[in-house]
Amino acid sequence: MKQPTKLRAVFATRNPHKVAEVTDILSALPLELLTLQDFPEIGDIPETGQSFEENALIKARAVFQATGVLTLADDSGLEVDALNGAPGIYSARFAGPEADYQANNAKLLEALKHVPPEKRTAQFRCVVAIVGPNIEETVEGIIRGTLTDKPRGHKGFGYDPLFIPEGYRQTFAQLGESIKNKISHRARAFQKAALILEEIIGNH
Repeated sequence: MKQPTKLRAVFATRNPHKVAEVTDILSALPLELLTLQDFPEIGDIPETGQSFEENALIKARAVFQATGVLTLADDSGLEVDALNGAPGIYSARFAGPEADYQANNAKLLEALKHVPPEKRTAQFRCVVAIVGPNIEETVEGIIRGTLTDKPRGHKGFGYDPLFIPEGYRQTFAQLGESIKNKISHRARAFQKAALILEEIIGNH
């Protein structure tokens, strides 16, 4: 039986955690997934959009233009109900442009310290943009949950130690990758992206 031709695509990130997560989510597809590590000449792409969708498209368009290869780009973040949707698109730099995950988590816990447990609801949102020859599409994944009052667990990254997804009692950082990569916002968005990629592979 003839092997399906592998589709080359660039995932527009240098974040090793995201690369591992998305490689796992898309592992069933005949895909050769490159990342920005493969294109050191592409500098930082300023995310100047006002929404996850705009930022994902800015990254995907810039990388496709630079490489000529079908590009996937995601933008994601945490939207906290008690903070009117903040940190939102500023999730990665909530505590400042050079902030690390710990500083962001500390700032979020400080902002929520007077919020009672039943009001500590939030959602992770991820938008994936797919840009290539004759294609420009976006898909979205959301997972609802609640926020703890202190970090729990050592797996995962970002706000994972604070976020308990609906239907679970442990944070993403306690649940680990095998569960997270099935239910997370990024998993849900990239599962939708996989359907579009399947179609592209089918027409390849």
